[in-house]
Amino acid sequence: MLLPAALLALGLTGCASILNDQTQQVNVSSSTGTEIKGTIDGQAFKAPGIVDLKRENKNKIIMTETEGCAQQTVAEKTVDPKFFINILSGGAFGSTTDYSTEKMWKYSDNIVVSCRK
Repeated sequence: MLLPAALLALGLTGCASILNDQTQQVNVSSSTGTEIKGTIDGQAFKAPGIVDLKRENKNKIIMTETEGCAQQTVAEKTVDPKFFINILSGGAFGSTTDYSTEKMWKYSDNIVVSCRK
């Protein structure tokens, strides 16, 4: 009796919603290896370093204020492969959960801001 209930609960929840946090850690660096400063979603950061990005159904714009570096760099959203576990297992409810919590989205693990030497 416990196994069917556990399977039902898993089918009604999203795999990405279970396995992913609301944020994703990404490594931000410059193409020259120099330190850069900027903002992502209004959150200040220094790079090279790890930045927490909130998973959302939108691309992130990295704004930099460091001279000689691109003022804007786009971190494009993609669908996290964990989301497709729901599709393969027939979990329409789980897929809807992943979409509604926005945990199905992923950004590149490494984002490089273009700078000149």
